[in-house]
Amino acid sequence: MRAHEVNFDGLVGPTHNYAGLSFGNLASTSNKASRSNPREAALQGLAKMKALADLGVRQAVLPPHERPDVALLRKRGFEGTDAEVLIASREREPALLAAASSASAMWAANACTVAPSADTDDHRVHVTPANLASNLHRSIEAATTMRILRAIFANEKHFVVHEPLANDSKHGDEGAANHTRFCPSHGAHGFHFFVHGDGGTGTRRFPARQARAASKAVAKQHRLDPRGVFFARQSAEAIDAGAFHNDVVAVGNRELHLFHEKAFDGGRKTVEKLGVAYEDFTGRELKSLEVQADAVSLEDAIRSYLFNSQLISLPDDSTMLVAPAECAETPSVAAWLDALVKWRASPVSRVLTFDLRQSMRNGGGPACLRQRIVLTDDEIAAAAPGVFLDDALHAKLVAWVKSHYRESLAPDDLADPALLEESRRALDELTRILGLGTIYPFQLHAK
Repeated sequence: MRAHEVNFDGLVGPTHNYAGLSFGNLASTSNKASRSNPREAALQGLAKMKALADLGVRQAVLPPHERPDVALLRKRGFEGTDAEVLIASREREPALLAAASSASAMWAANACTVAPSADTDDHRVHVTPANLASNLHRSIEAATTMRILRAIFANEKHFVVHEPLANDSKHGDEGAANHTRFCPSHGAHGFHFFVHGDGGTGTRRFPARQARAASKAVAKQHRLDPRGVFFARQSAEAIDAGAFHNDVVAVGNRELHLFHEKAFDGGRKTVEKLGVAYEDFTGRELKSLEVQADAVSLEDAIRSYLFNSQLISLPDDSTMLVAPAECAETPSVAAWLDALVKWRASPVSRVLTFDLRQSMRNGGGPACLRQRIVLTDDEIAAAAPGVFLDDALHAKLVAWVKSHYRESLAPDDLADPALLEESRRALDELTRILGLGTIYPFQLHAK
């Protein structure tokens, strides 16, 4: 049966703002308190989805979360009506209000980790929502993410959506941003590469987010063949430079692995061990391309988000790199990409850049905005049909954004009770457009 890699992109939420909440994410902290453009951000994301769908790439959408999260504010002691809670939190704990208002669920790469049915011993798709324990504003996403995923993948004959891992310091799980599946083809038995940040030489500037124990727990929970799993440590140097996830310094697709020289603890030796393990498991060669620091510095790689690009298999079996516009504007990165495409033996036939500046200013590039899920034809048929992008759905979503999203948002606007009501009306309509039923707290409470 045919299998397809479906890109589930996160829809940018109505409260998209720059609060600088993500310590270790340089773009996020450097743009703190800037005025954001939620409508532009959502339309930029939809434009990327539509362009890839037009190229024959399967696309689907993950809806944003209800924000501000008034329940979080109430748990921290604020009382009264929703409007009173918002206004009081702005006056007394503005940082908490900012966390409760974050639209960070837009970065679907952090939503979960997935194992396709070809890789699991019960031949079902296994999904584990990330607990995102390292940051308050992200840790509140897990419950809603699980409800959304269970609404999309409700058929238990084909899918298992697990509970998130325990939310503790030893099991910090940041989702697929630290996971890569290699395979001869998307429908073949795959090999899973998990990258963690803890252990070994400690970081000095920023904390490691992904725990080895979490990666091991997810691999076990997904019922993977232990021979087809490889664990590696992200280098402390990369984390301290601002690579808070592995997908900021490495990207892979099928049998191609692009990585920065400074990406992994152990450097090239770690990648060589990965290649040996892949060949032992599949009998095939993993093609690894190292971007050396004297060609593209770690700082340039992180600033441009070169590795937070998407490696996409097109219908003609060629490989395309989907990169942020910043790559073309960073001389060292632009030169490296130009040489890559012109190289006669290059595994990448084309580079396509997108303007995703609204997301990039908060530290999320093309790869952050999508969750890769391999599904067979039967599994696609068993999933919620309304989330799969076609021309009609794209047009509806563009109209929905233009109808409900503000053109601009300042930090003080987060306490505006009207913003909460606008967001709830938008999300209530969105669940009808996508056919997902009741997934948000305000909908559950209304019943």
